[in-house]
Amino acid sequence: MAASETEDGRRASWREAMAVYRHPRVLGMLFLGFSAGLPFLLIFATLSAWLREDGITATAIGFFSWAGITFSIKVLWAPIVDRLPLPFLTRRLGRRRSWMFFGQVGIAAGLVGIALSEPSAQIAWVAVLAVTIAFFSATQDVAIDAYRIEAVEKEVQGAMAASYILGYRVALLTGGAGALYLADFISWTAAYLIMAALMGVGMAAVFCIREPESTRDLAKLVAADMPEGLRTRNLSPRLKMTLAWLHSAVACPFIDFFQRYGRMALLILLFVAVYRMSDITMSVMANPFYIDLGFTKTQIANITKLYGFAMAILGAFLGGVLVARLGLMRPLLIGAVMVSASNLAFAWMAVVGADARLLTLAISADNMAGGMAASIFVAYLSSLTSTAYTATQYALFSSLMTLPGKFIGGFSGVVVDIHGYMVFFLASSAVGLPAIALALYFLHRGPPQPMGQLALGGEAERH
Repeated sequence: MAASETEDGRRASWREAMAVYRHPRVLGMLFLGFSAGLPFLLIFATLSAWLREDGITATAIGFFSWAGITFSIKVLWAPIVDRLPLPFLTRRLGRRRSWMFFGQVGIAAGLVGIALSEPSAQIAWVAVLAVTIAFFSATQDVAIDAYRIEAVEKEVQGAMAASYILGYRVALLTGGAGALYLADFISWTAAYLIMAALMGVGMAAVFCIREPESTRDLAKLVAADMPEGLRTRNLSPRLKMTLAWLHSAVACPFIDFFQRYGRMALLILLFVAVYRMSDITMSVMANPFYIDLGFTKTQIANITKLYGFAMAILGAFLGGVLVARLGLMRPLLIGAVMVSASNLAFAWMAVVGADARLLTLAISADNMAGGMAASIFVAYLSSLTSTAYTATQYALFSSLMTLPGKFIGGFSGVVVDIHGYMVFFLASSAVGLPAIALALYFLHRGPPQPMGQLALGGEAERH
């Protein structure tokens, strides 16, 4: 994607690029971002602090993070979210909003379950609840991502991503610093009950926003996507349409992507898989690291959550502006380099020890890099989707984006217990090198361009 241009063909000025944040739907993404971000730390970093405080080993906490793999396999049920209506809810709320609400209710129920548990005595049950929350959260993500992509044109996607990240980061602040404060001054049970109640913010947002204006007629799209061999088979009309629905919802999104990008499709998917490996791997052991160094929960909340929040928002804002000003490929390279390099600050802190100033420096680098890379990469993933298969294709990309990091992160506790934190953070920095190499390759040869839409029928529906 080239640098952003105005309607008269000139490159947008910095002022014009920043004006994109006044778009009404860009502002609306704040609330959906909050709804998506609230459960994340509550089943990962915040929960790991509770587990570590309850005497759970680093190795167990590392494997516990595999609950996050649920986010990485959401592509398996994304076609259902993309195409299947929910009884009663879809008729009242629409396709995207109904699935958002369904996910939010499940998240709230799971958080209540964790609040009423005792991790040291019920670790298996807490793990089941964490996976359940991850499932409902991933389902909500599929619907929100589809809404975000369908709601505005591609030129506004960078700002939509940044606005989403802002809301997401506010939720991370709430589920991170807020939950730690509540746990420190009241109890972990109270903290999780209050977080469950705050999911009501997302539920209220669902009832306030409008469905995106979609020109897709799903029945026509399914009929147009029907393979010729199925079209001519002597089957009952109901069975024929059921098989056609499965083909259109499950197979066509993947066929469409590979058809559009040809031989470059696999390289694109590899880039998607490795781009966030470094920061996802590192994040698993962050809170246990702070606790083992001797920082209090309040210190962790103040520096890594409150101050870190400001740095992440600044990074996300800069990422959105860079995409609007420079296009995608150069900002992607900048983000990959910054994320990998920022982990070195934590390796240094593992040698020096507990130093609040050094922790502040490390958090500055890490959160600014993470916020920038996240908003840029979300815009990049959005640019790869076809409007005919928004939810399923984006779920494929976002699932692939997190799967390698989550899998490797599951072994992070083993590395820490055997080799220590310094080796772990050096290794988490090194796993970012493939992303840098691929970003350089795409920047040198130009970003992969679609070869044209797949002739599956329903061509007018896809634009």
